[in-house]
Amino acid sequence: MRLGRRDISRLGRGSVSFAEEVGGALHLHELVEVSARVGATSSRSEKIREIAACLRRTEPDAVETTVALLSGRLRQGRIGIGWAALQAAAPSTASAVPELTLQEVDAALDRVAAVSGAGSGQERARLLSALLARATRAEQDFLMRAVLGELRQGALEGLMIDAIAAAAELPIDEVRRAFMVQGDLGVVARVALSEGKAGLERLAVELFRPIQPMRAQTAADIADALARLGRAAFEYKLDGARVQVHKQGCDVRVFSRSLKDVTAAVPDIVEAVCDLPAQSLILDGEAIALRRDGKPEPFQITMRRFGRRLDVERMRQDIPLQCFFFDCLYVDGNPIVDRRAEERFAVLARCLPEGLIIPRCTTDDPASAQAFLEEALARGHEGLMAKALDAPYEAGARGSAWLKIKPAVTLDLVVLAAEWGHGRRRGWLSNLHLGARDPSSGGYVMLGKTFKGMTDAMLAWQTAELQKLATGHDSHTVYVRPALVVEIAFNDIQASPHYPGGLALRFARVKRYRPDKRPEDADTIETVRAIYERRLGSGSA
Repeated sequence: MRLGRRDISRLGRGSVSFAEEVGGALHLHELVEVSARVGATSSRSEKIREIAACLRRTEPDAVETTVALLSGRLRQGRIGIGWAALQAAAPSTASAVPELTLQEVDAALDRVAAVSGAGSGQERARLLSALLARATRAEQDFLMRAVLGELRQGALEGLMIDAIAAAAELPIDEVRRAFMVQGDLGVVARVALSEGKAGLERLAVELFRPIQPMRAQTAADIADALARLGRAAFEYKLDGARVQVHKQGCDVRVFSRSLKDVTAAVPDIVEAVCDLPAQSLILDGEAIALRRDGKPEPFQITMRRFGRRLDVERMRQDIPLQCFFFDCLYVDGNPIVDRRAEERFAVLARCLPEGLIIPRCTTDDPASAQAFLEEALARGHEGLMAKALDAPYEAGARGSAWLKIKPAVTLDLVVLAAEWGHGRRRGWLSNLHLGARDPSSGGYVMLGKTFKGMTDAMLAWQTAELQKLATGHDSHTVYVRPALVVEIAFNDIQASPHYPGGLALRFARVKRYRPDKRPEDADTIETVRAIYERRLGSGSA
């Protein structure tokens, strides 16, 4: 259900018992109660109502913490506490009286996150144990799940944006745009609630503060893309790593898809952009390792270059990267995210040499687009992107202005569990349980299992990684925290009474793991249903 601007404002003015409380700092137990109510309802409007009321009740210096926790994470990010350490830190007793305020919780987590050096693991556990000892059982469970990233309440980015808009009685589009350029929903919420429209308008595109990336939906084929977009720009879809590059003179920084600064790992990209004549730029593109014949290396080879702190120069020699840019978001002091895509492409062409721009063809002719697709495939690439010529750059939920076209349809799914293998796979976790993201619940809907497409190296890697993420097990299955995203190819989708979503993948096989994607970037059950319905309509399901 998508709500309009008037609906969101009405939700913001709505009231529940939580919002009627007055006075005092917001307490953790109040947030736990809101989280439970949000998780218990499948109604998007009710989730928005609950969160909006909570945000309006929250004092300004606790808004960022509230948004983070209701989004299922800590404001501090990862704090160096894993499953085993958390179990050891859990106290045997709990407070009988809920007395912790959000400010106290946030300050304690700041102290945990700041610990470093020798003995840091024990000190983090000690500090966390002291915090948990002051919490009730319900609060302990909430905090422990937040630390592990297992708070799945259905308050993901899109819904939280709607709730912030409702709480502040502001248009959704203005909140969404502020999040795109600022990158932190907590900050956006604090500014929206304390400063309103004027405050959000001051949140502008800034050099060296990464912008949330625009994402794509899937098109069945060229005909489907043209039917949805009309005349469009078609680009090679590379099997590389998404990068956003910011330049001010020769000060160049490179950010990953998840907005992590990876500059130190990719000096070749830094050098290529430093030499460009424009004084300042923000570029969106793809980094990829190519073989001598110009065809791409496997995705896993490209990803070896990212996150490296040691042996960067040796890795650069072994795996040189090339970058191809497809969008320009800022040039010589001027943000251009709101301009039509066609205008941004023209700016890109003026500022960059042809060798740094991704191959592009603009057409409304199916035969020309199909020939361009076959050319991309012949060069070893995944397929094409189709982009609306009149669309601004918009981050957030996958919009319809960008469509990906690949001969083999794939889904980015989350690993929920894995079964121990048999025969030559004995001792390895092999059969993966696969889930699509369910935005309404914050959880995952299982679509089936697969043990196909895995190399021995992949089996060894996933066995080690999945055991680190284990939350429980039985005689043949290890259940894991949903943290790993895997790209799955499949032949079809069929109706199935065996899974809660009513759908199952046929002939699913692992194409690759996606370390560049977070679980919240995985495909949704709505995307899976849309693919199923399109295939059903065409008679292929």
